[in-house]
Amino acid sequence: MPTVADAVAFLDAFAPPTGAADWDNVGLILGDSKTPLARVLTCLTVTAEVVAEAVNERVELIVAHHPVLFKAVKKLTAATADGKLLLPLLKHDIAVYSPHTAFDNCAGGINDGLAARLGLTGVRPLRPDKPAARFKLVTFVPAADLAGVSDALFAAGAGTIGAYRECSFCTDGTGTFFGTDAANPTVGVKGRREQVAESRLEVVVPEAQLAAVLAALRTAHSYEEPAFDVYPLRATPDGSSGAGRIGDLPHELKLVDVGEALQRALQSKGMQVIGSRGRPVQRVAVACGAAGEYLADAVRAKADVFVTGELRFHDGLAAHAAGIAVLLPGHYATERPGVEDLAVRLQAAFPALHVAASAMERDPFGVLA
Repeated sequence: MPTVADAVAFLDAFAPPTGAADWDNVGLILGDSKTPLARVLTCLTVTAEVVAEAVNERVELIVAHHPVLFKAVKKLTAATADGKLLLPLLKHDIAVYSPHTAFDNCAGGINDGLAARLGLTGVRPLRPDKPAARFKLVTFVPAADLAGVSDALFAAGAGTIGAYRECSFCTDGTGTFFGTDAANPTVGVKGRREQVAESRLEVVVPEAQLAAVLAALRTAHSYEEPAFDVYPLRATPDGSSGAGRIGDLPHELKLVDVGEALQRALQSKGMQVIGSRGRPVQRVAVACGAAGEYLADAVRAKADVFVTGELRFHDGLAAHAAGIAVLLPGHYATERPGVEDLAVRLQAAFPALHVAASAMERDPFGVLA
């Protein structure tokens, strides 16, 4: 039987937590990863209604887009709001996992889903990621050390290139050294020049893991003084990852037609609009939820219309001044389809489980008839 840990491993691979915003709180937030898993519930937000549904349905894991315990909590009792919400989950051994901003922007995530529902082509990130600094580590090891040193470097974070890990390159050659009186050589003797058959081992290392990788090299290498070089690599952005999405409609349409189609696709209760209803649009920028921070990116990308869930008043004024149209179907409407899609994805990955999107979750905002 799968466990919560198995579901977490799948979710972490689908929407890597490293892709989340720095301020976010993602991953397994509540519960025991060793809990056996039979039923999973996905939702946008953990509310009292969702908690009651999870307890009644006897689920072991809630995958909630919005994190619980987002801010520091000093008390978790029945007298606090967080306690009232979460203590029933603890009592019934129900874990909570949140992918949040990692899910917003990963391949196949919420923003990709919005772009697909709009029928956009040529979809790419609205705000491409800046490539992280990386280094090439080159070291020289005798044949007996090669496997052990390679394993240690990989375990410390070296050797990942895109979707591949444990990447390296080796060439054979001959190393020389002369051990002084202060040396204690592992091979050969001090006081003369030695020649040793060695392999040149090359791996790529992210800047954040460089110190740990060098420490692992020194520990795993049999030499008293391992030889190695560290080369900085030039950043090469490929534009394949980043936040938000931008693409083009197959044909130019009127703003009102795009808005009505989007409203139907998202089952939105209402649609706020900035711009003339008859305005022609083709290039569309999307960012789910409350994403006013991406308005400037949409303007720079020369989008005709920016689609997000909600916008502050002054951001709306800024959009009007910049001459870009805006469609606002609501925060819930832009993100709820994503958690429904995620339930389908989880069910396909774990056929033995029962996975469903919450039937009790509702948009807290309504419209007057």
